[in-house]
Amino acid sequence: MQLFFNPAISEKDSLVTFPRDESKHIIKVLRKNEGDILNITNGKGLLFQAEIISADPKQCVVKILSFEEQPAPPYYLHMIVAPTKMNDRYEWFLEKAMEIGVQEITPVICDHSERKVVKMERYERVLTSAMKQSLHLNFPKLNEPVTFGDLMAQETEGAKLIAHCEEMTEKPYLQKIVQPGQRVNILIGPEGDFSSEEIEQAMIKNWKPISLGDSRLRTETAAIVACHTVALVNQQC
Repeated sequence: MQLFFNPAISEKDSLVTFPRDESKHIIKVLRKNEGDILNITNGKGLLFQAEIISADPKQCVVKILSFEEQPAPPYYLHMIVAPTKMNDRYEWFLEKAMEIGVQEITPVICDHSERKVVKMERYERVLTSAMKQSLHLNFPKLNEPVTFGDLMAQETEGAKLIAHCEEMTEKPYLQKIVQPGQRVNILIGPEGDFSSEEIEQAMIKNWKPISLGDSRLRTETAAIVACHTVALVNQQC
């Protein structure tokens, strides 16, 4: 199945117009014609079937034929991940997290962060492409970057877990403590890890340290391991 994305569609619509870039892609690149059927999601769990009634590469118009709703995932995963020095590595994380399943993403700027400015529009495009490729119908909430201090000042609902590299007597494996159906927030630091002050601050705010395994992982790899672990725990329920 080929999936298209239009966040403006609702179940009340009968006709929908695609923006110029997507219209050009549908008509010029994919060579779709009037009468062809498209599968479209609005990123909110709905899958629409629609017929092209105007094959205009500047303004493609479709008629909604039917729609169905995909059940929401049984869990809620919020990944809070420091931007990587090389931007393509963070984009790789976004792509794979979208494929595996994630409901919310927040870039966090830490003491050791080498990248403090991110391109949110680029991140949204990466997530959109990955959503269409993986046939997911729910677009994750992508938050603006937040500093570590501001994150600690926020009220955070659900389990609060931090993966860091400092030696501790008690740092259980993630798969041992995540519960099926749980709302989970997982905090992953930058290259160079969190500072000792940040780890101490997180512990004061009741963030629980976790281990993602015995290997030392890159930021983006650790984030993907966390996503996959939570997904597997919920598939086993």
